[in-house]
Amino acid sequence: MYLTKETKAEIFAKHGGKAENTGSAEGQIALFTFRINHLTEHLKRNRHDYNTERSLVKLVGKRRSLLDYLKNTEINRYRAIIKELNIRK
Repeated sequence: MYLTKETKAEIFAKHGGKAENTGSAEGQIALFTFRINHLTEHLKRNRHDYNTERSLVKLVGKRRSLLDYLKNTEINRYRAIIKELNIRK
């Protein structure tokens, strides 16, 4: 399995403040980005996996809505997470 408890805790500790802070927007965006990168690599090898492609599109939409929320509420946090994760605007 590519996403273990330790990996999740590490992502939330790095981006969300603490490992227990799983509700922060930055932590969730970082987790979605990790999963998106994994699914993108999977789709490069398996071009006809349409279920994974659909899951990837849904994840990108969820991440986009969280980024829009951050952009509208805390522009500095938005800019920081965009820069840190190298996400295109």
